[in-house]
Amino acid sequence: MPWQSARDVARRAGGRRLETVHAEPAEALGHALAEPLVARTDLPPFDTAAMDGWAVAGPGPWRLHGRLLAGQSPSGPLPDGTATRIATGAPLPAGATAVLRREHGSVEQRQQGGDLLHDRAPRAAEPGRDVRPRGQECRRGEPLLPAGATVTPAVLGLAAAAGCDRLAVHRRPTVELLLLGDELLESGPPRDGRVRDALGPLLHPWLEGCGARLIGRRLVRDDLALLRDALRHSSADVVVTTGGTAAGPVDFLHEALAQAGARLLVDSVAVRPGHPMMLAELPPGPAPAGSGGASESRPAAGLLSGPAPEPEPGVRHVVGLPGNPLAAVAGAVTLAVPLLRALGGHVAAAARRAPTAGGMPGHPGDTRLLPVRLSERGAEPLAFDGPAMLRGLALADAFAVVPPGGLPAGAVVELLEVPGR
Repeated sequence: MPWQSARDVARRAGGRRLETVHAEPAEALGHALAEPLVARTDLPPFDTAAMDGWAVAGPGPWRLHGRLLAGQSPSGPLPDGTATRIATGAPLPAGATAVLRREHGSVEQRQQGGDLLHDRAPRAAEPGRDVRPRGQECRRGEPLLPAGATVTPAVLGLAAAAGCDRLAVHRRPTVELLLLGDELLESGPPRDGRVRDALGPLLHPWLEGCGARLIGRRLVRDDLALLRDALRHSSADVVVTTGGTAAGPVDFLHEALAQAGARLLVDSVAVRPGHPMMLAELPPGPAPAGSGGASESRPAAGLLSGPAPEPEPGVRHVVGLPGNPLAAVAGAVTLAVPLLRALGGHVAAAARRAPTAGGMPGHPGDTRLLPVRLSERGAEPLAFDGPAMLRGLALADAFAVVPPGGLPAGAVVELLEVPGR
């Protein structure tokens, strides 16, 4: 399947967004809004001082009395020809026409009639100067952000300022990570023909950064029955596997999916590295959070030709990633990320692009994903870009999506995010 077609299938497979929950702001971080964020108040909710100084009424000089701090309510209107000391963020009293900055005013101390405030600014304090008018940022009932926007720390601040105590968001998709292979070690240097698991430490935080919630991560030996049962009984919305996607003597993923009643949506993609990646639907199984049992499996189907249909309620997904580390990451950006973002209700981000700093070699017939560094000159390919390597990825700012045949210097190339960037 062409690379872009595979990404489109993955995005459509997540078309049935997960249910809406109403969460406290701190719990909503990283989720997608399930409905527009609407202001519950005007912002600012009242006319406020934009600077420290004096609130003045009418032209000066002004007779001085009192002061107002942020969080205090004015005791009454400000008569014409008077001023009151005011702090940034404090509400303006009725009758105030402007704020005179502290550095622009001088106070004449007098024995009788009270102190006088004089305007020493280059220009007179015209009405509205250094005042944040009520509703300057938004009005009550105004939509601030659309559904599908990701809840970031800035969104949490905006929601709080707008008076929102709870946010309607889509539930995060749950993920179980199955690391396949007898050769994997979890500690120490490689030894006795075995290698360290590099993908568990890499994929765990990255998938959570993509909006998922990891509910399990475990090694699974090269055993067909073990793998089949792990797929069949997983309660995760998405099972991500590493290894076993090709046709080697212990590559059991195809057969395990068939025995689990899965339907293949993507079976190999025209991309390097990572072409033996897979995406499949599993029939509804154990409910998330461990409530309910597995449903009966259905007969396995062959590779889906054409667009993926909208998934049935309760359908789970399996993303099969190759075992080589960089190939697995290529599979994750191709299939796992679009699927998880769609399930979580996130709006697809606009494509990033950059000029190529030099020529980018391509595969004769497949799309190529190259780790690149971004500089003033544009996107520059990095060394150590073999399917089993991670050194180039650790230095990369992005993946460059190089079409078949490659790109010359100065061409525009699409960029994909890499883990942790």
